[in-house]
Amino acid sequence: MADDLTLRSHRAKGRAALGNPAIRFDRLAAKAVDDGWYQDDDLPVLRTSVSEEMIGKVITRNASPDLSFDRSINPYRGCEHGCIYCFARPSHAFLGLSPGLDFETKLIARPNAAEQLRKELSNPRYQPATIAIGTNTDPYQPIEKERQIMRAVLEVLRDFNHPVAIVTKGTLILRDSDILADMAAKGLVRVGISVTTLDPAISRAMEPRVPLPAARLRVIRALSDAGIPVRVMAAPLVPALTDHELEAILQAAHDAGAVAASCILLRLPREVAGLFQEWLEAHFPDRAARVMNRVRALHGGRDYDPEFGKRMTGQGVWAKITQQRFKLAAARLGLDRRLSPLRNDLFARPPQKGDQLALF
Repeated sequence: MADDLTLRSHRAKGRAALGNPAIRFDRLAAKAVDDGWYQDDDLPVLRTSVSEEMIGKVITRNASPDLSFDRSINPYRGCEHGCIYCFARPSHAFLGLSPGLDFETKLIARPNAAEQLRKELSNPRYQPATIAIGTNTDPYQPIEKERQIMRAVLEVLRDFNHPVAIVTKGTLILRDSDILADMAAKGLVRVGISVTTLDPAISRAMEPRVPLPAARLRVIRALSDAGIPVRVMAAPLVPALTDHELEAILQAAHDAGAVAASCILLRLPREVAGLFQEWLEAHFPDRAARVMNRVRALHGGRDYDPEFGKRMTGQGVWAKITQQRFKLAAARLGLDRRLSPLRNDLFARPPQKGDQLALF
Protein backbone atom coordinates (compact mmCIF):
# COMPACT_ATOMS: atom_id res chain seq x y z
CA MET A 1 0.00 0.00 0.00
CA ALA A 2 1.48 3.32 -1.08
CA ASP A 3 1.09 6.46 0.99
CA ASP A 4 1.98 10.14 1.20
CA LEU A 5 2.83 9.95 4.91
CA THR A 6 6.58 10.25 4.47
CA LEU A 7 6.51 14.02 4.86
CA ARG A 8 4.60 13.68 8.13
CA SER A 9 7.04 11.16 9.63
CA HIS A 10 10.22 12.91 8.46
CA ARG A 11 11.50 16.34 7.61
CA ALA A 12 12.19 16.26 3.89
CA LYS A 13 15.03 18.75 4.02
CA GLY A 14 16.74 19.28 0.67
CA ARG A 15 14.07 17.36 -1.25
CA ALA A 16 11.89 18.62 -4.06
CA ALA A 17 8.81 16.39 -3.82
CA LEU A 18 6.36 17.25 -1.05
CA GLY A 19 5.27 13.68 -0.43
CA ASN A 20 4.77 10.22 -1.89
CA PRO A 21 1.83 9.98 -4.30
CA ALA A 22 0.14 6.61 -4.49
CA ILE A 23 1.72 4.00 -6.75
CA ARG A 24 -0.56 3.58 -9.76
CA PHE A 25 -0.37 -0.23 -9.57
CA ASP A 26 -1.63 -0.37 -5.97
CA ARG A 27 -5.31 -0.78 -5.18
CA LEU A 28 -5.11 0.89 -1.76
CA ALA A 29 -3.69 4.25 -0.70
CA ALA A 30 -3.41 6.23 2.53
CA LYS A 31 -3.52 9.99 2.86
CA ALA A 32 -1.95 12.06 5.63
CA VAL A 33 -4.24 14.29 7.69
CA ASP A 34 -2.89 17.04 9.95
CA ASP A 35 -4.56 16.60 13.37
CA GLY A 36 -2.88 19.67 14.82
CA TRP A 37 -0.11 17.75 16.56
CA TYR A 38 2.27 17.81 13.60
CA GLN A 39 5.53 19.55 14.52
CA ASP A 40 8.08 19.58 11.72
CA ASP A 41 11.05 20.52 13.91
CA ASP A 42 10.60 17.43 16.10
CA LEU A 43 10.84 14.96 13.22
CA PRO A 44 13.98 13.21 11.95
CA VAL A 45 15.44 14.24 8.60
CA LEU A 46 14.59 11.93 5.71
CA ARG A 47 17.81 10.16 4.74
CA THR A 48 18.87 8.49 1.50
CA SER A 49 19.01 4.70 1.48
CA VAL A 50 20.68 2.56 -1.18
CA SER A 51 19.93 -1.07 -1.99
CA GLU A 52 21.63 -3.23 -4.62
CA GLU A 53 20.36 -5.02 -7.70
CA MET A 54 22.43 -7.68 -9.46
CA ILE A 55 21.39 -7.44 -13.07
CA GLY A 56 21.44 -10.05 -15.82
CA LYS A 57 21.32 -7.46 -18.61
CA VAL A 58 22.76 -3.96 -18.62
CA ILE A 59 22.22 -2.57 -22.14
CA THR A 60 18.62 -1.42 -22.61
CA ARG A 61 17.25 -1.09 -26.14
CA ASN A 62 14.65 1.36 -27.45
CA ALA A 63 13.00 2.08 -30.78
CA SER A 64 11.71 5.59 -30.04
CA PRO A 65 11.66 7.90 -33.09
CA ASP A 66 12.23 10.84 -30.72
CA LEU A 67 15.64 9.60 -29.59
CA SER A 68 18.96 9.68 -31.42
CA PHE A 69 20.20 6.44 -29.82
CA ASP A 70 18.90 2.89 -29.68
CA ARG A 71 20.67 1.68 -26.53
CA SER A 72 21.44 2.99 -23.06
CA ILE A 73 22.83 2.06 -19.65
CA ASN A 74 21.57 3.12 -16.23
CA PRO A 75 23.99 2.44 -13.35
CA TYR A 76 21.32 3.51 -10.83
CA ARG A 77 17.56 3.50 -10.35
CA GLY A 78 16.17 6.60 -8.68
CA CYS A 79 18.16 9.82 -8.39
CA GLU A 80 19.22 11.77 -5.32
CA HIS A 81 19.46 14.96 -7.36
CA GLY A 82 15.70 15.15 -6.82
CA CYS A 83 14.75 17.31 -9.82
CA ILE A 84 11.03 17.93 -9.43
CA TYR A 85 10.47 17.85 -13.21
CA CYS A 86 12.31 14.56 -13.81
CA PHE A 87 10.46 12.47 -16.39
CA ALA A 88 12.10 9.31 -14.96
CA ARG A 89 10.14 9.52 -11.70
CA PRO A 90 7.27 7.30 -12.91
CA SER A 91 9.73 4.44 -13.50
CA HIS A 92 10.01 3.99 -9.72
CA ALA A 93 6.42 2.75 -9.65
CA PHE A 94 7.50 -0.43 -11.44
CA LEU A 95 9.63 -1.19 -8.36
CA GLY A 96 6.69 -0.79 -5.98
CA LEU A 97 8.04 2.61 -4.89
CA SER A 98 6.52 6.05 -5.20
CA PRO A 99 7.66 8.52 -7.88
CA GLY A 100 7.72 11.18 -5.15
CA LEU A 101 10.11 11.19 -2.23
CA ASP A 102 10.88 7.49 -2.74
CA PHE A 103 12.45 8.33 -6.11
CA GLU A 104 14.80 10.80 -4.41
CA THR A 105 15.61 8.77 -1.30
CA LYS A 106 15.24 5.04 -2.04
CA LEU A 107 17.94 4.42 -4.59
CA ILE A 108 19.08 1.19 -6.23
CA ALA A 109 22.66 0.64 -7.34
CA ARG A 110 23.76 -1.95 -9.89
CA PRO A 111 27.21 -3.03 -8.69
CA ASN A 112 27.76 -5.64 -11.41
CA ALA A 113 26.94 -3.26 -14.29
CA ALA A 114 30.53 -3.12 -15.58
CA GLU A 115 31.01 -6.88 -15.34
CA GLN A 116 27.75 -7.50 -17.20
CA LEU A 117 28.66 -4.89 -19.82
CA ARG A 118 31.95 -6.67 -20.52
CA LYS A 119 30.02 -9.90 -21.12
CA GLU A 120 27.53 -8.27 -23.49
CA LEU A 121 30.19 -6.45 -25.51
CA SER A 122 32.19 -9.69 -25.75
CA ASN A 123 29.32 -11.47 -27.47
CA PRO A 124 30.51 -12.19 -31.05
CA ARG A 125 27.09 -11.11 -32.38
CA TYR A 126 27.22 -7.67 -30.74
CA GLN A 127 27.30 -4.76 -33.21
CA PRO A 128 28.56 -1.44 -31.79
CA ALA A 129 26.60 1.82 -31.79
CA THR A 130 26.67 4.75 -29.40
CA ILE A 131 25.53 3.87 -25.88
CA ALA A 132 23.75 6.70 -24.06
CA ILE A 133 24.23 7.06 -20.30
CA GLY A 134 22.31 9.51 -18.12
CA THR A 135 19.16 9.65 -20.23
CA ASN A 136 17.01 8.30 -17.39
CA THR A 137 18.79 8.86 -14.06
CA ASP A 138 22.05 10.73 -13.56
CA PRO A 139 25.14 8.46 -13.48
CA TYR A 140 27.02 11.16 -11.53
CA GLN A 141 24.52 11.61 -8.71
CA PRO A 142 26.10 11.84 -5.22
CA ILE A 143 26.24 8.09 -4.47
CA GLU A 144 28.56 7.56 -7.44
CA LYS A 145 31.37 9.13 -5.41
CA GLU A 146 31.41 6.07 -3.18
CA ARG A 147 30.05 3.39 -5.50
CA GLN A 148 32.11 4.24 -8.63
CA ILE A 149 29.87 2.13 -10.85
CA MET A 150 29.92 4.70 -13.64
CA ARG A 151 33.70 4.83 -13.64
CA ALA A 152 33.88 1.05 -13.90
CA VAL A 153 31.46 1.15 -16.85
CA LEU A 154 33.61 3.79 -18.56
CA GLU A 155 36.70 1.64 -18.09
CA VAL A 156 34.99 -1.20 -19.94
CA LEU A 157 33.88 1.08 -22.77
CA ARG A 158 37.41 2.43 -23.05
CA ASP A 159 38.86 -1.09 -23.19
CA PHE A 160 36.52 -1.97 -26.07
CA ASN A 161 36.90 1.40 -27.85
CA HIS A 162 33.13 1.71 -27.67
CA PRO A 163 31.40 5.07 -28.33
CA VAL A 164 29.40 6.66 -25.52
CA ALA A 165 27.29 9.80 -25.07
CA ILE A 166 26.85 11.01 -21.48
CA VAL A 167 24.25 13.37 -20.02
CA THR A 168 24.70 14.74 -16.52
CA LYS A 169 24.28 17.66 -14.14
CA GLY A 170 26.95 16.33 -11.77
CA THR A 171 30.38 17.84 -11.24
CA LEU A 172 31.67 14.37 -10.32
CA ILE A 173 32.20 13.72 -14.03
CA LEU A 174 35.46 15.66 -13.72
CA ARG A 175 36.85 12.76 -11.70
CA ASP A 176 36.73 10.69 -14.88
CA SER A 177 38.37 13.27 -17.14
CA ASP A 178 41.36 10.97 -17.60
CA ILE A 179 39.25 8.26 -19.22
CA LEU A 180 37.04 10.70 -21.12
CA ALA A 181 39.97 12.66 -22.56
CA ASP A 182 41.56 9.47 -23.92
CA MET A 183 38.27 8.42 -25.49
CA ALA A 184 37.59 11.90 -26.88
CA ALA A 185 40.97 11.88 -28.65
CA LYS A 186 39.70 8.83 -30.57
CA GLY A 187 36.28 10.32 -31.32
CA LEU A 188 34.52 7.98 -28.88
CA VAL A 189 32.76 10.31 -26.45
CA ARG A 190 30.75 13.47 -26.04
CA VAL A 191 29.04 14.95 -23.01
CA GLY A 192 25.80 16.85 -22.53
CA ILE A 193 25.57 19.16 -19.52
CA SER A 194 22.05 20.18 -18.53
CA VAL A 195 21.66 23.81 -17.46
CA THR A 196 18.04 24.58 -16.61
CA THR A 197 18.52 28.07 -15.17
CA LEU A 198 21.25 30.50 -14.19
CA ASP A 199 19.36 31.58 -11.06
CA PRO A 200 20.80 29.72 -8.03
CA ALA A 201 17.63 30.21 -5.98
CA ILE A 202 15.39 28.65 -8.62
CA SER A 203 17.90 25.87 -9.17
CA ARG A 204 18.13 25.03 -5.48
CA ALA A 205 14.34 24.82 -5.21
CA MET A 206 13.75 22.95 -8.47
CA GLU A 207 16.71 20.53 -8.38
CA PRO A 208 17.77 20.61 -4.70
CA ARG A 209 20.80 18.30 -4.75
CA VAL A 210 22.21 19.25 -8.14
CA PRO A 211 25.38 21.38 -8.31
CA LEU A 212 24.47 25.03 -8.81
CA PRO A 213 24.49 26.51 -12.33
CA ALA A 214 27.86 28.23 -11.91
CA ALA A 215 29.42 24.88 -10.97
CA ARG A 216 27.98 23.25 -14.10
CA LEU A 217 29.42 26.01 -16.25
CA ARG A 218 32.81 25.31 -14.67
CA VAL A 219 32.37 21.65 -15.62
CA ILE A 220 31.77 22.68 -19.23
CA ARG A 221 34.98 24.73 -19.15
CA ALA A 222 37.05 21.94 -17.57
CA LEU A 223 35.81 19.26 -19.96
CA SER A 224 36.29 21.51 -22.97
CA ASP A 225 39.83 22.35 -21.87
CA ALA A 226 40.49 18.59 -21.68
CA GLY A 227 39.44 18.18 -25.31
CA ILE A 228 36.06 16.61 -24.54
CA PRO A 229 33.24 17.98 -26.73
CA VAL A 230 30.37 19.35 -24.65
CA ARG A 231 26.80 20.11 -25.64
CA VAL A 232 24.82 22.43 -23.38
CA MET A 233 21.26 21.26 -22.87
CA ALA A 234 18.75 23.96 -21.96
CA ALA A 235 16.45 21.26 -20.68
CA PRO A 236 13.86 21.31 -19.49
CA LEU A 237 12.85 24.86 -20.25
CA VAL A 238 9.98 25.77 -17.90
CA PRO A 239 7.46 28.22 -19.39
CA ALA A 240 6.86 31.41 -17.38
CA LEU A 241 9.63 30.42 -14.96
CA THR A 242 12.93 29.84 -16.78
CA ASP A 243 12.08 30.31 -20.48
CA HIS A 244 13.24 33.94 -20.44
CA GLU A 245 16.77 32.69 -19.66
CA LEU A 246 17.21 30.68 -22.86
CA GLU A 247 19.55 33.10 -24.62
CA ALA A 248 21.52 33.80 -21.43
CA ILE A 249 22.02 30.06 -20.80
CA LEU A 250 23.35 29.53 -24.32
CA GLN A 251 25.63 32.55 -24.05
CA ALA A 252 27.07 31.41 -20.70
CA ALA A 253 27.65 27.89 -21.99
CA HIS A 254 29.29 29.20 -25.16
CA ASP A 255 31.61 31.37 -23.07
CA ALA A 256 32.48 28.27 -21.02
CA GLY A 257 33.47 26.30 -24.12
CA ALA A 258 30.36 24.39 -25.22
CA VAL A 259 30.43 23.52 -28.93
CA ALA A 260 26.76 22.63 -29.47
CA ALA A 261 23.36 23.14 -27.86
CA SER A 262 19.90 21.62 -27.60
CA CYS A 263 16.63 22.67 -26.00
CA ILE A 264 13.74 20.57 -24.68
CA LEU A 265 10.53 21.98 -23.25
CA LEU A 266 9.09 20.81 -19.93
CA ARG A 267 7.12 17.57 -20.08
CA LEU A 268 5.12 16.11 -17.21
CA PRO A 269 4.32 12.43 -17.74
CA ARG A 270 2.08 10.52 -15.32
CA GLU A 271 2.76 11.33 -11.65
CA VAL A 272 5.22 14.10 -12.50
CA ALA A 273 2.33 16.43 -13.37
CA GLY A 274 0.86 16.30 -9.86
CA LEU A 275 4.24 16.48 -8.14
CA PHE A 276 5.27 19.48 -10.22
CA GLN A 277 2.02 21.34 -9.56
CA GLU A 278 2.33 20.79 -5.79
CA TRP A 279 5.88 22.09 -5.95
CA LEU A 280 4.79 25.15 -7.95
CA GLU A 281 2.08 26.05 -5.45
CA ALA A 282 4.56 25.73 -2.59
CA HIS A 283 7.46 27.66 -4.13
CA PHE A 284 5.92 30.00 -6.73
CA PRO A 285 2.24 30.46 -5.84
CA ASP A 286 2.14 33.82 -7.61
CA ARG A 287 2.82 32.27 -11.01
CA ALA A 288 1.67 28.65 -10.62
CA ALA A 289 -1.50 29.12 -12.66
CA ARG A 290 0.37 30.97 -15.40
CA VAL A 291 3.02 28.25 -15.67
CA MET A 292 0.46 25.45 -15.92
CA ASN A 293 -1.67 27.36 -18.41
CA ARG A 294 1.37 27.72 -20.63
CA VAL A 295 2.30 24.04 -20.16
CA ARG A 296 -1.20 22.98 -21.22
CA ALA A 297 -1.06 25.27 -24.23
CA LEU A 298 2.09 23.39 -25.28
CA HIS A 299 0.38 20.01 -25.00
CA GLY A 300 -2.99 20.48 -26.61
CA GLY A 301 -4.80 21.50 -23.43
CA ARG A 302 -3.42 18.63 -21.34
CA ASP A 303 -0.68 18.50 -18.74
CA TYR A 304 1.24 16.24 -21.13
CA ASP A 305 0.90 14.87 -24.64
CA PRO A 306 2.95 11.65 -25.03
CA GLU A 307 2.64 11.52 -28.82
CA PHE A 308 5.94 10.94 -30.61
CA GLY A 309 7.14 14.03 -32.45
CA LYS A 310 5.32 16.38 -30.06
CA ARG A 311 6.29 15.39 -26.53
CA MET A 312 9.79 16.92 -26.69
CA THR A 313 8.96 20.07 -28.66
CA GLY A 314 5.38 20.88 -27.73
CA GLN A 315 2.92 22.48 -30.13
CA GLY A 316 1.26 25.80 -30.73
CA VAL A 317 2.43 29.40 -30.98
CA TRP A 318 4.61 29.47 -27.87
CA ALA A 319 6.43 26.30 -28.92
CA LYS A 320 7.18 27.82 -32.34
CA ILE A 321 8.40 31.08 -30.82
CA THR A 322 10.70 29.19 -28.44
CA GLN A 323 12.10 27.09 -31.28
CA GLN A 324 12.78 30.25 -33.29
CA ARG A 325 14.49 31.91 -30.34
CA PHE A 326 16.67 28.85 -29.84
CA LYS A 327 17.63 28.61 -33.51
CA LEU A 328 18.55 32.29 -33.70
CA ALA A 329 20.61 32.27 -30.50
CA ALA A 330 22.35 28.99 -31.33
CA ALA A 331 23.23 30.20 -34.83
CA ARG A 332 24.56 33.51 -33.51
CA LEU A 333 26.84 31.68 -31.07
CA GLY A 334 27.88 28.91 -33.45
CA LEU A 335 26.16 26.30 -31.29
CA ASP A 336 23.91 25.07 -34.08
CA ARG A 337 26.52 22.89 -35.73
CA ARG A 338 26.00 19.17 -36.13
CA LEU A 339 28.64 17.22 -34.25
CA SER A 340 30.49 14.48 -36.07
CA PRO A 341 29.14 10.99 -35.35
CA LEU A 342 31.07 9.03 -32.76
CA ARG A 343 33.23 6.28 -34.20
CA ASN A 344 32.13 2.65 -34.31
CA ASP A 345 35.00 1.40 -36.46
CA LEU A 346 37.50 1.27 -33.60
CA PHE A 347 35.45 -1.23 -31.60
CA ALA A 348 37.46 -4.34 -30.73
CA ARG A 349 37.14 -6.98 -28.08
CA PRO A 350 40.25 -6.91 -25.89
CA PRO A 351 42.05 -10.22 -25.27
CA GLN A 352 40.21 -12.36 -22.75
CA LYS A 353 41.63 -14.80 -20.28
CA GLY A 354 41.89 -18.19 -22.00
CA ASP A 355 41.99 -16.77 -25.55
CA GLN A 356 44.37 -18.40 -27.99
CA LEU A 357 47.21 -16.17 -29.16
CA ALA A 358 46.98 -14.91 -32.73
CA LEU A 359 49.57 -16.47 -35.04
CA PHE A 360 49.78 -13.46 -37.35
